[in-house]
Amino acid sequence: MTASNLQTEIFEQPEAVRRLLDACQGSLPGDLRTFKGGFNYILIAARGTSDNAARFAQYLLQNRNHVPVMLAAPSVFSIYGQTPRLNGALVVGISQSGQSPDIVSVLAAGRAQGCPTISLTNDPASPLAEASDLVVDLRAGPEKAVAATKTYTASLAAVAMLSCALGSPEDNWTPRDEDWATLARVPAWMKETLDGVMAMAGSVERYHFMQTGLTIGRGYNYATAFEMALKIMELNSLAMLSYSSADFLHGPIGILRKDFPTFVVAHSGAMLEPTLQIMARFRQSGADITAITDSQKARALADISFNIPAGVPEWLSPLTDVLPGQVIGWQLAALRGLDVDNPRGLSKVTETI
Repeated sequence: MTASNLQTEIFEQPEAVRRLLDACQGSLPGDLRTFKGGFNYILIAARGTSDNAARFAQYLLQNRNHVPVMLAAPSVFSIYGQTPRLNGALVVGISQSGQSPDIVSVLAAGRAQGCPTISLTNDPASPLAEASDLVVDLRAGPEKAVAATKTYTASLAAVAMLSCALGSPEDNWTPRDEDWATLARVPAWMKETLDGVMAMAGSVERYHFMQTGLTIGRGYNYATAFEMALKIMELNSLAMLSYSSADFLHGPIGILRKDFPTFVVAHSGAMLEPTLQIMARFRQSGADITAITDSQKARALADISFNIPAGVPEWLSPLTDVLPGQVIGWQLAALRGLDVDNPRGLSKVTETI
């Protein structure tokens, strides 16, 4: 049987990330030299899958680079026609295609106000790239499946490279060599994760008749919860809810019931203990719990688990932890006889104004 484009692109991800790291690690710190000290905060514009990469960037750049990060509301620029004062901003656009006019409008406004601008895109000749002072080419290669996989993880890797290359104000914007060394291990961790996930792929059959579900993640993996839900939702035309474990306690927890499908990202680090606490609440309610985890404690609370290799630091875990969600979405759609390359009602490039 011929592999789908989606299947091929899922398994291309470790090499795609390796290619990006090899191409940019040597040059990016120099490319960013003129930006350092020239901004007080970062404003990121993105939509869809790229918006989930922006959520990761918001946690990563604030935690590790100590720079405030805001997510733009692109329609303020593109539909309302307003141009907020962006004094002191570094404006970043994330878009796989670089085509969406609303994202471009944010970068164009930033540049017109004299702000430094950076784009992360898989098309370095796109309108977004043209509106940018610096273009980080994702180098993921053509992505034929409608559901984004390798361009998403390449976007995450590009964000991680920006973090490594920037350093922090306290260190006089000097990059840390050890961060680059850790980042270089990510492709191997991704491959190990995919190998382990595929060994568990048969367990996806338990979700065959699922019509709605819940994904939970917090901190760096808040983005993973949203991206995992998006992949399952768009590939299977079913409803998925995404929350941080903290937000879920403020009302939405009332939806829990026996056998309700819940997917929890529980990675070792600062957010593991709060995640274990909410998993215990899920256990009490009788919900069906699937854990994406490197923690034995989380595995003990789950009905099934997709295991992440030991040693992946929390700040890079979204690059590994999203992979089980991609495989679950793909395998479930295949079980249901759906076209995994062309989900109903979707197109590869979505241009919003």
